[in-house]
Amino acid sequence: MNIFSLEAVSKSYPDKVLFEDISFSMEEGEKVGLVGVNGVGKSTLLKIIAGLEKPDLGRVTTGGRKQIRYLSQNPQFEGDFTILEYVFKNGPEKLRLFYEYEQLLAKIEKLPSNQALHLQLQGLIKKIDEEDAWSAESAAKAILTRLGIHSFSSSLNELSGGERKRISLASALINRADLLLLDEPTNHVDNDTLLWLENYLANEPGALLMVTHDRYFLERVVTRIIELERGKIFSCSGSYGDFLEAKAQREETWGRLEEKRQSILRRELAWLRQGVKARRTRQKARVERVHTLQKEVDQHKVSGEGLNLSLGSRRLGKKVFELEGVAKSYEAKKLFDNYSFILSPDERLGIIGPNGSGKTTLLNVMAGLVEPDSGQVKVGETVRLGYYDQESCEMNEEQRVIDYIKEIAEVMPTADGRKVTASQMLDLFLFPPKVQWAPVGLLSGGEKKRLYLLRTLMGEPNVLFLDEPTNDLDIQTLSILEDYLENFRGAVVVISHDRYFLDRTVERLLVLDGEGGIKEYPGNYSLYREIKEREEKEAEQVSGGKSGIKEGPKGQFVNTAGGKKKTTKKLSYREQKELDELNEVIPKLEEQAEEIRGKMEQSGSDYLALEDLIQKQKTIQGELDTALERWVELTDLEETYALQKIDQRHTE
Repeated sequence: MNIFSLEAVSKSYPDKVLFEDISFSMEEGEKVGLVGVNGVGKSTLLKIIAGLEKPDLGRVTTGGRKQIRYLSQNPQFEGDFTILEYVFKNGPEKLRLFYEYEQLLAKIEKLPSNQALHLQLQGLIKKIDEEDAWSAESAAKAILTRLGIHSFSSSLNELSGGERKRISLASALINRADLLLLDEPTNHVDNDTLLWLENYLANEPGALLMVTHDRYFLERVVTRIIELERGKIFSCSGSYGDFLEAKAQREETWGRLEEKRQSILRRELAWLRQGVKARRTRQKARVERVHTLQKEVDQHKVSGEGLNLSLGSRRLGKKVFELEGVAKSYEAKKLFDNYSFILSPDERLGIIGPNGSGKTTLLNVMAGLVEPDSGQVKVGETVRLGYYDQESCEMNEEQRVIDYIKEIAEVMPTADGRKVTASQMLDLFLFPPKVQWAPVGLLSGGEKKRLYLLRTLMGEPNVLFLDEPTNDLDIQTLSILEDYLENFRGAVVVISHDRYFLDRTVERLLVLDGEGGIKEYPGNYSLYREIKEREEKEAEQVSGGKSGIKEGPKGQFVNTAGGKKKTTKKLSYREQKELDELNEVIPKLEEQAEEIRGKMEQSGSDYLALEDLIQKQKTIQGELDTALERWVELTDLEETYALQKIDQRHTE
């Protein structure tokens, strides 16, 4: 059954046509990836499907009473809410009860003798019990925890853009819908969380339409890819690899058609230049045909075709960056301590780690933008640093695109001594001549990021620091950047959560653990994962483990079987013991919380007793949240091992 269908939909703005006469539909449970270069209208298309924008022409039909949830690329929050208040308030009916519950508790703390509030609380607790809503609260907190959100009482106004995006993503996942519309859900998510999100979305029963540049995500999650290109829709069933094959065939066909169009256009132009009086009625159609052909040629022209990416750069000496015993802490949290490191002239280095572990801080310390608490940073005399920092992308909206680039350089030297103009570089980075002379303010958010990236490269750096360059950039731009870095003569340091990008661009990894430690691994991201799995496997073989089936909280069964084969992964003895203890502790805490809620319901007009019970309830709930957070981590790890065991059986 169709969840929605688009019929002959068109959308344009005064300065730009996004798409014309496009039609497609989605079925229940289908997973679809939406791709295309920045500025073609992917986000606008999602908003049209979500009903947030209207098409200029055409019709959008939603099948039956289907519930659609939309996650924007840059979510905005209204009102001063805590994280939990926002999730509860915007959640399903069961969670909205908890929003009322939290609000009532806050009022009772201020007015403990108000009998009406006490009666209201007792009625609400009874309703929560009847709806069996306590499990919904635990499930919501588990999803927040898996997305790296731990301080549930923090105000939304105090959070970073990345944290806000993850909270909005959590809210979208908590509100189970028939169709999830996700605009760049992988931005601001660390590598380990990506693996969980990948598995979660792949196994969710609802349908998914997702804009993402994460190619591994597309390969492993979606069942169909739709490309928005040149104002039209192209659909391909299968994985990202299947899509690439289909796209290559399509481009080959276009190439043959292009040769025909060029041949016809040359003949038509020759006819016009012979001085024929085009005003004659019988010849007007032929003149119009020339204009139409020229327009088609411009539309199918490949930007930057034939441009050599082997660009020149300034000479870089043997000494680049040296860190000696550097340490940095923020608000009593140790990011790294007594760390020493040498960056070589031809380095291809990636930095990964959990959100908040200090990746950007480490890069800023190296760049001299942040002073370390101790230690020193030595920089080579020949270093010319280009730093792509996504937080510093400020532009004059009225300035023309080409002038923004020319401020840095009008030409760039190539490795063979030729010159590449600013216009040619803009063309390479998917800014056609018409866009180059337009104001910066007309660009989409992704196009601005692409322009800022090009400006960074135009400074002829011999050392590149790239902080999350894959956020908001389309796949085609990422491919161009990957080719550029492959030919770049100098050192490159990249912070990224994009596993495909890391596989293509780095040869060594620094992994921050979030607890002050930094460990180095040779090779790219895939090799790092292999090494990590081998290390974990060896540790497990030394420590041994238990086996069996245990019942987890809320009646969920947890498979703790480790198996006896050397190749089978399982929880370590310490982890298994901790999980067994949590399986006993959590039900007891839940019983205590249930008992306190019952006493609160029966407290009547005993305000002092109720106030004491509210404080006890908060303490118990805090302990329960902490226990559930750790239980989620361990069961998630165990689930990963179980999946690997299944894969191993299939392989055998």
